[in-house]
Amino acid sequence: MRSYQNSENVSKLVIAVSSIFFGGIAVLSSLFVVPAGEVGVVTTLGKVSDEPRQPGLNLKIPFLQSTHSFSVRTQVIPEKFSTLTKDLQVIEATATVKYAVKPSEAPRIYSTIATDDSAIYARVIQPSLLKSLKSVFSKYELDTIATDWNNISSLVQESVSQELSKFDYVVVRGLDITGLQIAEEYRAAIEQKQIAQQQLLRAKTEVQIAEQEAIKFETLSRSLNNSVLYKLFLDKWDGQTQVVPSFAGASTPPVIVGRN
Repeated sequence: MRSYQNSENVSKLVIAVSSIFFGGIAVLSSLFVVPAGEVGVVTTLGKVSDEPRQPGLNLKIPFLQSTHSFSVRTQVIPEKFSTLTKDLQVIEATATVKYAVKPSEAPRIYSTIATDDSAIYARVIQPSLLKSLKSVFSKYELDTIATDWNNISSLVQESVSQELSKFDYVVVRGLDITGLQIAEEYRAAIEQKQIAQQQLLRAKTEVQIAEQEAIKFETLSRSLNNSVLYKLFLDKWDGQTQVVPSFAGASTPPVIVGRN
């Protein structure tokens, strides 16, 4: 009888310990932490929840729900590319795009595009970036691209933003295009064209200055007559220089013959 009671007590103890053990596992399985800079996507038996989970401690249904993390930090990825210009010249450069996943779109990205961060760039960013690069550069000749690089970069960023806005998965925070490479003979031709344009501009400026001086001289010549000259002379006369006055009514000014 006593052996039976001991056996029953052991069974109860085992059941109690097992309950505590499995209960602890269930409690721990119902908790998960989303790190700062990320959002969590919860799936229930494969069905994706509409709302992402925010950073911090979160709850889920043990064994039925799974969690997947997506970074919403700004990503910086360089992309080397080559494309044709309007005048069919090949250029090479590096486009560094800065983008971030929209937190509210993480569930939709998981459902339709990618189940982890590593695939987002290749499936979302890269196609739109390359399309925009080819579209913008094909509209301009090589010398325009080389001399107006900052403006071209801005146009590419605007084009990329417009392309990605069609899907609304991410936001573009910046785009830098660096390391432009063109054939050496075309680079020399561009430099010569720039020098010629500067020389032409300098020549036009000199012509404009000469024309303004000529107009100024002509205006001054028309405004001068004998009376004006005589007045200017009197203003400057020192009172000692001998002057031979002109005859009354004559058109010639007085003549300076020397000092007394």
